[in-house]
Amino acid sequence: MRALGVLAGVPTALLAVLHLLLVGGGLGPFLLWPRTRARALAVLVAGARRLADLERARRAFFFGDRFPTAYETSERRLLRYVAVRGWTGLVCGVVLGLLGFGAALAALLTAAVVRGSVGWAELLGQLLLGGVLLFLDVQGLYALTALDARLARECFGPSEGELLRRRIDELAGSRAAVVQAVDAERRRIERDLHDGVQQRLVALAMLIGRARRGRERDPGRADALLRQAHEEARGVLAELRDVAWRVYPSALDSLGLEEALGGVAQRCALPLLIRFEVDTPLPRPVETAAYFVVSEAVTNAAKHAAATAVSVRVTLAGGVLTVRIEDDGRGGADPAGTGLTGLRSRVAALDGVLRIDSPLGGPTTLTAELPCA
Repeated sequence: MRALGVLAGVPTALLAVLHLLLVGGGLGPFLLWPRTRARALAVLVAGARRLADLERARRAFFFGDRFPTAYETSERRLLRYVAVRGWTGLVCGVVLGLLGFGAALAALLTAAVVRGSVGWAELLGQLLLGGVLLFLDVQGLYALTALDARLARECFGPSEGELLRRRIDELAGSRAAVVQAVDAERRRIERDLHDGVQQRLVALAMLIGRARRGRERDPGRADALLRQAHEEARGVLAELRDVAWRVYPSALDSLGLEEALGGVAQRCALPLLIRFEVDTPLPRPVETAAYFVVSEAVTNAAKHAAATAVSVRVTLAGGVLTVRIEDDGRGGADPAGTGLTGLRSRVAALDGVLRIDSPLGGPTTLTAELPCA
């Protein structure tokens, strides 16, 4: 099929050259005049676009190439492709002609050897010269077909340079988003410590102080204050453990993702069903990202969605860890919100994808796909 595709590229290249020479030459004066330049260029580009569509169909049929359907090619790139493809296709036709001519000479030489009219010295010289020419011919044909494929990729899809620029932009964006997410997490931790733990420690200190001052005057009252202070200390310790779990759960290091998600289920105020269908070890960054996706999604469902139940399913297929969280809340989650933006940034930092489906009235479904390679 590929050989037929190379042969089919010769007449299409001839059509491209004829279009540029005849149509382009005929429209030359109109292209130079400013008043008619736009219309003449539109005619030239329309023909070039039809030729490019023909080349695209040839590449798809004979070579199995698949190009982005929504990719828009500029007029300048389209004309450049038709021009370069036309001349390289003609050169490819010349190379194929030389290859056929060489095959005919090889047949004549074989017939002469059978008749015995060629000596060994002449035969050796002809074989050496024919081998060198065949090598150069095949190398030239290989280079031209590779150039044809590269030209098609640059015209019908993102070029290598454009893909590299997109990748750089994505990495720069994800890096900035990760920095913002880390700063937002630090501010949240500071608020938790200041508004929660710090206030409870102040209350604890006040209770102990009141108990010490009233110990001699009213021992019973002092004992009651000490019991209250003890309960407050236990509450502070529990809140500190919750803050530590939100920062980074130690169970991820010691027990793994499944046990860490079990800790989320224990602390969740809603019924939480977890289906963990992974039987191989996961990379640590993937485990961390999956844990925080589940933890944040469950917290949002409990605080903002008025949900009554949450289900989590974790699966691994094709080197991609899929985490799906669904709640029966009222929906309407804002994908641009701070929490979901932070999750999206955390997932994007691992080249993953976070999808959010939250219609009004619910249910809300978050799906994170994390590559494990």
